[in-house]
Parts: sequence; C-alpha cells; structure tokens
Amino acid sequence: MARDSLLALLKASHFGPTMAVTTVSYLLATTLWWEGPALVIAFGVFLGQLLVGFTNDLNDFSDDLKHKRMAKPLVSGQITTTKLRTAIKIVAPFTVLINILGPLGLKGGLVYLFGVGMGVSYNFFFKSTLLSPIPYALAFSALVSCVVLATDRPPPLWYISTAALIGVAAHFANVLKDLDQDLESKIKGLPQHIGKKGSRLVTSLLLITATFILHSANSNLPLLIIGLVFALITSVAPNKIIFKALMITAIIDVIMFINAADKTLGSFTV
Repeated sequence: MARDSLLALLKASHFGPTMAVTTVSYLLATTLWWEGPALVIAFGVFLGQLLVGFTNDLNDFSDDLKHKRMAKPLVSGQITTTKLRTAIKIVAPFTVLINILGPLGLKGGLVYLFGVGMGVSYNFFFKSTLLSPIPYALAFSALVSCVVLATDRPPPLWYISTAALIGVAAHFANVLKDLDQDLESKIKGLPQHIGKKGSRLVTSLLLITATFILHSANSNLPLLIIGLVFALITSVAPNKIIFKALMITAIIDVIMFINAADKTLGSFTV
C-alpha cells in the first residue's frame, strides 16, 4: 500500500519533466563542481520540482476531473487531496533547507527557490492570464543561474536568455495537447489566446532563436543543423509527430547548452 502511494505521488509530481529538469541540473552542476556537490544540488532541485508538480495537480484537480484525465492519480483515485497536501507540507521545508544549506548556498539557493515560487505561482495564478509565459522564463533562468551564482560569478547573458527561451517554448508546447479543453474550462493563458497554430509557430521561433544563440556561444554546426531542422518541423508537423520533433529539438538544445557552459564557465574548486 505504501509503495502504491509513493508511486502515485511520483506520478502527481509529473515525474517525466521532474526527472528531466533534475538531470539537466545535475549535468550543469558537474560542469562547475565535482560529482558530490552536483548530486546534492540535483536532489535539492528534485524536491523543488516535486512541489511544482504536486501543487499543479492539486490546483488542476477539479478541471482534470471534469475532463476525465484518468492518467492523473487524483482523478483515478490512486491518491487523495489530503495525502497530496500532506506531501507538500513535508517536502516544502526540506526543499528550503537543502537548497539554502547545501552547495548552492544562500545566494544560489534563494535564486532556485525563487524559480520554484514562479512555478507554483503559475499553477495558482499566471496559468489563466496573458502573463502565463513569464513564470516559465523566470523559473528556467533561475534553474540554470543558481548554479553559477553559487560560485560567486554572474551568469552570462547567453546563458540566461537561452534558458528563458527554452522555458517559454516548453510552456507553449505543453499547452498544445490540452488547448481545446482549456478553452472549454475558460483557462486563457497566452497560448490559448493565440491558438494552436500560433502556439506552434511561437514554439518553433523560440527554439530556433535559442539554437542560434547556443551555437554562437559554442560553435557546433552538426547540432545547429539538427536543432534547426526539428525546430522548423514543429511549426508544420502533424500532431502525431510534433512532440517527437519537440523532444529532439529540446535534447539537442540541452546538449548544446551543457557543452557551451562547460567550455565558457569552466570549473569551480572549493
């Protein structure tokens, strides 16, 4: 029974995206730190992502129930709102303590916690406003910047701007699958206002811009070409393959991002 509850909680955290963000944070941390601190940083990030995922499912419960999204553990009855609230109360203090007292330190930890706050504020407020992309831009920027700030260095402009672009692209792409149902529920963030075609075009343009910036930070022609091709595909591809194209573009951009960070930021010795 305990195992089933744990699995349900992991599902409620949006486990795939949570682990993707955690993995990227670990890889970025290893470009500046050795593996020990990088693991602690990644664990702190993981806890923050749990909070964002938990609050998302909690806030969306009534709408998920309305649209019978049985993949959601609250809707399928695998977990209750009481248990999810309890999990939030347990995870929240550990998220604060590990990020502030760990390798990120006060400065880096507070920046990452600001990003977590942006994610939570999206769930409860920004999601239904024209400002919906802002929390994504700030949260992704905070995620990558906190690691650099912890070494008492300012993150480069390309580093911050690329993270923001990828974050906003993720927002527009993530909304696509439920856009029609969101409109039925009167959830009208910026992607819902501009529609599916507009959102696909914005996603493509953001990823193309991010790919060019990453290439300028650390030249890699083969990755540039692959990234641009699949970014362009997202604007014209049928629904069946658009998310595969998005995933390939995102993976290429993450590889370029980590390579550029490794080359331009160097290592940090404690």
